[in-house]
Parts: sequence; structure tokens; C-alpha cells
Amino acid sequence: MSNTKFHITEIKTEDKTLVASFISKNWGSPIVVVKSKMYNSVELPGFIYKENEKIIGLITYKIENDYCEIVTLDSKLENKGLGTSLLNKVIDLSRKNTCKRIWLITTNDNTKAIRFYQKRGFEWNGFYKNAIKVSRRLKPEIPEFGFDSIPIKHEIEFELKLE
Repeated sequence: MSNTKFHITEIKTEDKTLVASFISKNWGSPIVVVKSKMYNSVELPGFIYKENEKIIGLITYKIENDYCEIVTLDSKLENKGLGTSLLNKVIDLSRKNTCKRIWLITTNDNTKAIRFYQKRGFEWNGFYKNAIKVSRRLKPEIPEFGFDSIPIKHEIEFELKLE
């Protein structure tokens, strides 16, 4: 399936209930904690791909000054280009907004995300040992174990410089 087959649109007000449900299923609640900062993902701008009124892919972000933070990225279609298409929407938007860098945090258990971002030119920019302990105080729904039964302990920061 080529990237051109995905009709990706901006998240609209009428999508917010779907977004809240989708993020809650994937992240435990619509609240996302990144570097001890809490976000209500429903309030964030983003892009969405739906089939039959069901979310298949979603990316949320926050632009502050000349930086863009990717807060969430989820795709139910693996290895079909949807995640890349969603990511490219945010990269294009960041360039239009003259952002100097795009950054994001993932956790140590998310080896798919670690590979995904590196393959797309993102550089490993920071490692925050035991950061999830603090995050769990803010969001107790964060599980102890993640993908492949790996203990979720650390945050890893990636960045893509746009200059």
C-alpha cells in the first residue's frame, strides 16, 4: 500500500471523542506524561487516518517557539507506510512553521519506535534513567512492563533537526 492511499486529515472537533477513546486504549488514559509534563492528548492538534469511522492511525504534537514535540504516534497498520505518512505530515507542518527541530520521547521498552525513528533520520538525543518512576506518580496507569515484557523504566529522547 503506498503512502498516497492514506487520506490523512487534521483532527477536528468532532473527532475528539474518538481520539480520547483511541488514546485511552493505547496509553491507559487520554493523559500522556512526557519528561514529567502532563498533556491531555484530546486538546492537542494532530493528524488522523480513519476507516469506517474508526481510527487506524493518529499523531499528536505541540509546537512551542521554534520546536515541535511529537506527543503521540500510533498506527494500527504496521509496515504499510501509515506511521511514516503521519510523521511526514508533522515534519511538513513543522517546516512551514519554521521549526528548527522536532523532538519526542519514547520508553526503553518500545524497540519498534526506537528503530522507526532512527530509520527516518531522528537522532538519539537524550536518555533519562528511571524517569518513568516520576511519570507513574503523575499517571499511575503506566504499566510496569511494556512491549515484549520489558520493564518500562527509562525515557529516550529523539530529535530531527530541520535547519
